[in-house]
Amino acid sequence: MLNRTSLASLPAGVSGPRYDPAAIGSGIVHFGVGNFFRAHEAFYVDRCLAGAGQQGWGIAGVGLTAGARSERKAAEFTAQDCLYSLTEAAPDGGRTVRVIGALRAYLLAPADPRAVLDLLADPAVRIVSMTITEGGYSIDERTGEFRLDTAAVRADLAGGALPATIFGYVVEALARRRAAGVGPFTVLSCDNLRHNGDVARTAFLGFARARDPELAAWIEAHVTFPNGMVDRITPSVDATIARALNDASGLDDGLPLVAEDFCQWVVEDRFCAGRPALELAGVQFVDDVTGYEQVKVRMLNASHILLAFPGILLGYRQVDEALRDPDLARFVDAYLELDVIPRLEAPPGLDPQEYRRSILRRFSNPAMADQLLRIGGDGSSKIQVFWTETVRRVLSDGGDLRRIAFGIAAYLEALRGVDETGGTYTPAEPTLDAAQLDLAGAGDLHAALALPAFDGWRDVQGRALTDAVVAAREAIRDIGVRAALMQCGGLPD
Repeated sequence: MLNRTSLASLPAGVSGPRYDPAAIGSGIVHFGVGNFFRAHEAFYVDRCLAGAGQQGWGIAGVGLTAGARSERKAAEFTAQDCLYSLTEAAPDGGRTVRVIGALRAYLLAPADPRAVLDLLADPAVRIVSMTITEGGYSIDERTGEFRLDTAAVRADLAGGALPATIFGYVVEALARRRAAGVGPFTVLSCDNLRHNGDVARTAFLGFARARDPELAAWIEAHVTFPNGMVDRITPSVDATIARALNDASGLDDGLPLVAEDFCQWVVEDRFCAGRPALELAGVQFVDDVTGYEQVKVRMLNASHILLAFPGILLGYRQVDEALRDPDLARFVDAYLELDVIPRLEAPPGLDPQEYRRSILRRFSNPAMADQLLRIGGDGSSKIQVFWTETVRRVLSDGGDLRRIAFGIAAYLEALRGVDETGGTYTPAEPTLDAAQLDLAGAGDLHAALALPAFDGWRDVQGRALTDAVVAAREAIRDIGVRAALMQCGGLPD
């Protein structure tokens, strides 16, 4: 079994920590110890712990959910001294394996909530980070405010018991630190959402104001919530994949992990109680993360779904398979090169052309086995976020609408749930009702353009884009996806 004792005899080709994991302190507490966190934040922290003066920045992980699965996960981490292996897989098949030792401890909050509160109140803890998913922040999409009406939040606000939510734990810990004169910690969201620090700030201050307005004012004045952009593809690992990873590495690891060889973290440098020297590990610290978020959204995220919709229609199911189709690869590349980059204001030091090349390289990685149906899922919401700015700019400057129109047409045809090989699937569109989904199959090919996916540019959409979308849909139905792409998709000569 992988543990601190076995570090002395790692298999050939597996690198271990360049520091003594037993000598590392816990300066960071992280809620939500999932695969992405282990391949991202913990990966970066692991790289800097060997540096001079960095040994106090180890991570104590906290799990918030109860039940047998959570207990089993906690037991696995404890048995392995919180060590695990990370295999980084490159598109060309190259692999490196390293043992990550940044995770210092793992606590299951429902089993011992007092221990979690004691940990958070410890002056040695200077950052509380989290990966709790976008929905975990309990923000009302209509008002933009923190939701106080959930049962868990109401129970934590009622008092008289130990907390159960992340909001209850963090705010109670800050109240104790304020009373003891210890000082605040930074609250660092590592979730993959835009302006994640602002979202976290809204959530935690919303909870704090409902509990104690004076405490909320202190938090607002002293606690920082930096925004950050995170990026790394980290697939799930089932029993079959775990066995394959261990067979390849020679390890006996109950918690193996695989990720792409690309990793990026851009963070606003606002840490009220200090931070590790993560810049030495490749983290980029900036004053404002907005420009980096825009590049990611308009280039990587937008091209991901642009590839997914026609790829699904052609019968592909994995991202790398679709990108190996030369016509789809040309289509995505042309969209980035001709539609996005000329209308993009990249932040200083970021080369859009190099970023474009990295996107295509990453999408081609077969080791990720990323599913097109997952990428294209919730397309209605994703289109509004990922495509709107580029579509508006192309419309405003009279640019070539063909690639955008074909992407819209492919999305609408994909909503019908049948690919051109006869394969069927169920589109995952949680924000659309049955009547809206039926519009995609209607004989009137204009009808589906009323769907909310296109609300972001409806006020500037002219007849030209509407006609181009309808023409592309007709072509897909009449001559097939590939021929329609060649005819209507704006592929360069």
